[in-house]
Amino acid sequence: MSKLAGIVLAAGTSSRFGADNKLLAGYGGQAMVRSVVEAALATDLDPVVVVTGHDADNVREALGGLDVVFAHNAEFATGQAGSLKTGIAAVPQSCAGAMILLADMPDVNAEIINHLLDEFAGEACIVVPQHQGVRGNPVILGRENFAGLEETCGDKGARELLTGDNVRMVDVDSEAVLRDFDTPDSLKGDGFDF
Repeated sequence: MSKLAGIVLAAGTSSRFGADNKLLAGYGGQAMVRSVVEAALATDLDPVVVVTGHDADNVREALGGLDVVFAHNAEFATGQAGSLKTGIAAVPQSCAGAMILLADMPDVNAEIINHLLDEFAGEACIVVPQHQGVRGNPVILGRENFAGLEETCGDKGARELLTGDNVRMVDVDSEAVLRDFDTPDSLKGDGFDF
């Protein structure tokens, strides 16, 4: 299997969440961001790059002791595209691509990640999970798609790249690939503890 990096986007301001950083909200007894990173580390993703920005010191502290590479996006306030580019720049040349994980999707577990990794078919390939026909995350970008990210800006991320013949849609039997947590209300009843 081709070696793939993991990029965890953890730089956002959590503006819809209120004053607190949602990535530090307790999930299963630890910070949400730590749950996401631990899932990535439990797979063959290597290295796992964590892109920091807003509240970077506290995010780093929440990930203490984990074998990750940090990449800081000083312009995190401009949107997700900048963080994506920061993460891609930290991917070693030896990697055939990278899986982009969102730090506010803690229900994406190692089993889901491994299922998607099994579908990766080379450096031109893009792998996108879907649940009941709805596109989700995390997405794998083969290295040949990295250059296309230079065109992106703001909060668009890599959406423009997800329409070509090289895109492999993969059915996932879990809502985890669709569910992120943007507001305090979205956390209620989902294993979060404050």
